[in-house]
Parts: sequence; C-alpha cells; structure tokens
Amino acid sequence: MLNYKLHFAKKISSLLAGIEAQDIMAWMEYPANSDQGDLSLPCFRLSKTLSKSPQAIAEELKAALEVEHIDHLEAVSGYLNIYLNKSMFVETLIRHISHSGERYGSQNLGQGKTVVIDYSSPNIAKPFHVGHLRSTVIGNAIYQIHTFLGYRCVGINHLGDWGTQFGKLIVAYQLWGSKEAVNERAIDELLELYVKFHDEAEEDPTLEDQARSWFTKMEHGDQEALALWQWFVEISLAEFQKIYKLLGVQFDAYQGESFYNDKMEPVIQELKEKQLVEEDEGALLVRLDEFGMAPALMLKKDGSSLYHTRDLAAAVYRAEKYDFDKLIYVTDYAQNLHFQQLFKVVELMGYTWFSKLEHVAFGRVSIEGGSLSTRKGNVIRLENVLEQAVQKISDVIDARNPGLVNKAKVAEKVGIGAVIFNDLSANRIKDIDFSWEDALNFDGETGPYVQYTYARTCSVLKKAQLHERDEIHDIEIDGTCLQNTEAIAVVKMLYLFTERVEQAMVKLEPSIVSRYLIDLAQAFNRFYHACYILVDDKQVREARLALVKCVQTTLQNGMKLIGLQAPEEI
Repeated sequence: MLNYKLHFAKKISSLLAGIEAQDIMAWMEYPANSDQGDLSLPCFRLSKTLSKSPQAIAEELKAALEVEHIDHLEAVSGYLNIYLNKSMFVETLIRHISHSGERYGSQNLGQGKTVVIDYSSPNIAKPFHVGHLRSTVIGNAIYQIHTFLGYRCVGINHLGDWGTQFGKLIVAYQLWGSKEAVNERAIDELLELYVKFHDEAEEDPTLEDQARSWFTKMEHGDQEALALWQWFVEISLAEFQKIYKLLGVQFDAYQGESFYNDKMEPVIQELKEKQLVEEDEGALLVRLDEFGMAPALMLKKDGSSLYHTRDLAAAVYRAEKYDFDKLIYVTDYAQNLHFQQLFKVVELMGYTWFSKLEHVAFGRVSIEGGSLSTRKGNVIRLENVLEQAVQKISDVIDARNPGLVNKAKVAEKVGIGAVIFNDLSANRIKDIDFSWEDALNFDGETGPYVQYTYARTCSVLKKAQLHERDEIHDIEIDGTCLQNTEAIAVVKMLYLFTERVEQAMVKLEPSIVSRYLIDLAQAFNRFYHACYILVDDKQVREARLALVKCVQTTLQNGMKLIGLQAPEEI
C-alpha cells in the first residue's frame, strides 16, 4: 500500500533544493477537517530557508506539483492542502487490506534484528497483584508490536527469585510456618509469613540479621536454604502460570535473578580489572559522581549481591547469547535511577552495546491514593480483579443475550480484555489510582466497546453469508459507492493503522494502538448507523460489505497486538 506521506514528501523534496523528504514527511499533517484536505503541508518552517512567505511557497508547490492520486491541490494561509482521488484511494486500500488479511499493518522494519524484552518479573513467594499487571501487559504489547513489524523477539521473565527477602521468608517459615500449611494454602501462606516477619522485626531487629545470614548461606550453596528456596519458587510459579494463561501471555525464557548467580563473579572481576570499583567500608561500588548519580553498589560488605550485580551480569549474558539490537526493560519509573546507573556502568566497561539498552518506564499503581505494600499486606490480587470482571460481563450477557453459545468463554475474553484495555488505554507513564469502579467500567472508550464493535462486523458478514475474506478477494469494488462522509472517515482510519503501529513501536507506547482501536470502532459505528449495508443495489452492497470486512480484519489485528481476544458474538 502506498505511503502517501512519503510519496508526496519525495515529490515535494525534489522541487525544493536542500530540503530532505524525511523532514517534509515529519511536517505533514492529517487535517481534522476534511475541507482542508486529506493531507496538508504547513510551509512556515520552509519560509526562512527559502526566503519566501509560507503562502508563496504553498502556491509555487501547487503550480509545480504533478503527482498521481491527487484530485486537486489548494494553497491556503501558508498551507499546501492535498485532496486525494477518493475513488482510487478507497479501491486501492480495500484491495490491499483484503489481500493482506492478518498481515495488514505489518512491515519488515525489523528483518534480521533481535529485540530482547525484560518484562512482568513478579517476586517469588508474593501474590501476583494489580501492580504487576502493568509490566506484563505493556511488555507483552511491545513484544507483539515488534514481532508484527518483523523483529525477532525474545521475551524474558526476570523473576524476583533471589535476594534478602528469601532469607526473611526462611526465618519466618522456621519460626511460625509448617509444611502442611504451605502445601494447603500455597502462596497465601507465604505472604502471611512474609508480612508476619516484618511485623515481628519491628519489635525484634535481630530477625533482620538472621535473614541476611540465611541469604548469604543461599549464595554460598547451603543445601537446606536452597531446598526451601526451590520449594517456594515452584509454589509461586504454579500460581503465576494461572494468571499468564488468563492473560494470554507467554515468555521465551524464565531467567530469574538466581539464573545469574554463577555469572556475577566474572563481572565483578572484570570491574576490578578495569579499575571501575572501589571499596567503601567493606562494600564494593562504582563511583558515578561525575555523571551526577549516586554510586552503584555492586556487593554488600558481607559479600552478598544486589540488583545492580545481578542486572549487570544479566545484561552481559544477554548481549553474548542474543546479540540484540535492542534490550528493553519494562518497569515502573521508580527504577529510573537504577537503570541510568546500570547503563552508565555498562558504558564505562567499554561495551559498545550500551546504546542499545532502553528503560520503558511506566506510572505506578496506588490504591485510593495509598501505595501497594506486600510487607503490610496492602495488595489487590490480580486474580480477584479478573474473576470479578468476568463475572460482571457474564451478568451483562445473561441480561442481554441469555442464549449466547459459549457464554462462559465469551465472558472470560471480554472481562479479561476489559482489564487489559483499562491498563493500556492511557499513556504508560501516567500513574494509576486503582479503583474497582474504573477497572470494571464497561461503558465508553473501553475494551468491551472495541470487542463489541468487532462482533458487530462479524454479525453483518454472517447475515451476508460472507465468512471468509477470500470471498471478497476477487470482487471489483467501485470506490464511488463509498464516497459519503461516514464511509470516507472509516477508510481514512483504516489507512492510518500501519502508521499508528509503527509509531507505537518507535515510541514504545502501546496506548497508541489502544487509542486507534477506539477511533476506528467509533468511526465504524457512525458508518453502521448512517448507512444500511445489506441494500438491494449490488455494487453498493458489495462495497459496503468489503469495508465491513476491512474493519473486521483491522480490529482483529489491532486487538491481537495489545493482548485482546476477538469474540465473534457477545
């Protein structure tokens, strides 16, 4: 499919000496008002370079530009407004989408390139709460978008399965726990033990020393400590897999912090050989004062590792194993400094791939203004949120469509989709104050609205007995049958899909796709209500059905990118 922005930018660039096509393309706009053209070039930025007024430049370009696909050009108030040949535009786009199918919107931008994405990363022995949802669904969307654009993706779940917290859990288990209780209540029992440890440690600080001692034993291979730790890990992973199955999320590797336990010593030795570390009261650190950052602590005074140690070992391992073109870390913005320090240490070590490291930060989750705290037991379990969302959708279906086949499965798809879309609907950097009302609100610009619109397209095609896109392949669509305002608005939205997916990849911002799906659904529903589709006129009927099929295809492709399923009936 022709990239109109790039096409016209190249033509315009050839008429303007010294002005690059990429710059012109970046300046071009899609006017909100169709009376101002389908594409528009503001000529104000060209004025100084060309020593002419914006209006004069626009008029000269209008006179000189000879490009196919154009109906006419206008020079108005310093803008060059481009009006496409609508029939050609409509026919070409519908043909392209019909033939592309599930590949519509995809590109080969990442051919031969590898992207490693570190996301989700829940902590072992703690329940999967609503705060973990963000990293999981944002990371999964970034994975799907990159894959769709031709990259080889490696999704890694960097589990929080190492650290002093396991020393705390071992102490708590030995003092107050039992094998029977853990086997019976699984992760709930582990959480209670963890919370009890912190409550008791406020009265007895020596418990913290015992915890550090047990973790040191773990790092030195103590069999009793490692056996308990492995048990806690297995219990936790079984719980996490239930959540991942519900969310439809999979990983290529589960490489928690413990995976790098035997890979940290070579990295520490390398830091020493390159004279990047110094000792401070028994601890080992990398000074970063000249870069305006606090020191990166690599080893505690008792020799125990820290996040920096493990993340540095992980980065070196991933560079060697995957030879990545990007390594993306998806965590909340509270870890901004940590990753700034990590990336700077990698650079100081002389690794040229430091520039390929990127931290995708997102806003934090609070509960009615209060922070989530596992230590205090102040969490909302994600499983409970998903269950309530599914139940609410099930109640809605009972009221509106009680005879729906596979009602339970549809309720699951829509309920879970609602929770995912709620998280991905706004810019990722925004904080979220979690509320049940917002998470389970299915009115307005929501996931269920997008899924319902998709189901509507399926219903129309089913009534027309057009189930497969192959049935539309060879139909010659007459573009003049789709010239009304509502139809053209849908066509323009369909055209934008490829561009929006690429923007989401470049900006690492899944909400661009979410917002697009809402816009497309709204445009289609306006068309659906304004234009009866199954009319008697064969040419009009076929053209409108082809447009419905293109909307169905594009909604399905877009939903897949952000982790939503596409039920054919609701």
